[in-house]
Amino acid sequence: MATLRQLLDAGAPVNALDGRGRNAVLAATQGGHEAAARLLVERGADVNAQDEISDSAFLLAGARGYTGIVRAALGATPPPEFKRLNRYGGTALIPACHHGRVETVRLLLTTAIDVNHVNRLGWTALLEAIILGDGGAAHTEIVRLLVAHRADVNQPDAQGVRPLAHALQRDQGRIAEMLRAAGAR
Repeated sequence: MATLRQLLDAGAPVNALDGRGRNAVLAATQGGHEAAARLLVERGADVNAQDEISDSAFLLAGARGYTGIVRAALGATPPPEFKRLNRYGGTALIPACHHGRVETVRLLLTTAIDVNHVNRLGWTALLEAIILGDGGAAHTEIVRLLVAHRADVNQPDAQGVRPLAHALQRDQGRIAEMLRAAGAR
């Protein structure tokens, strides 16, 4: 941290790119270095800058459940662009739901992020939580949070299969009950 601070104080460009198109805040996020990422954001790092595979610090922090970095990114100037998408056509919310990152999902749902965005697979955050989740406590809580934030419980996937059918197919009884209570068919 001291070296990073010294480099920035000496005028190192905060948004310089490496050979893979990453700026320093994305590299810090990839390494899970929250303190470094926070310092870079404070110094004006662009949390929206995407590398050659469409990762950005904001998108990657959401996917990996780095809630502290997501929180720092939300205070960045410029702020996160919620419509910026990862290589799968998803927002930061979708992979956070897939991976069971409850606290990150909770934080992202306090923003203007589109809870019903559909990625290239034809899946919303709700569908990812069900299809790729294990139906355990974390994914059940995420489904509860999504439903509370008006996720469309009847939005089908690209093949026309609705969330309730996916939950039933995967023996996710508690999730199926929640979906039914929210009007899922």
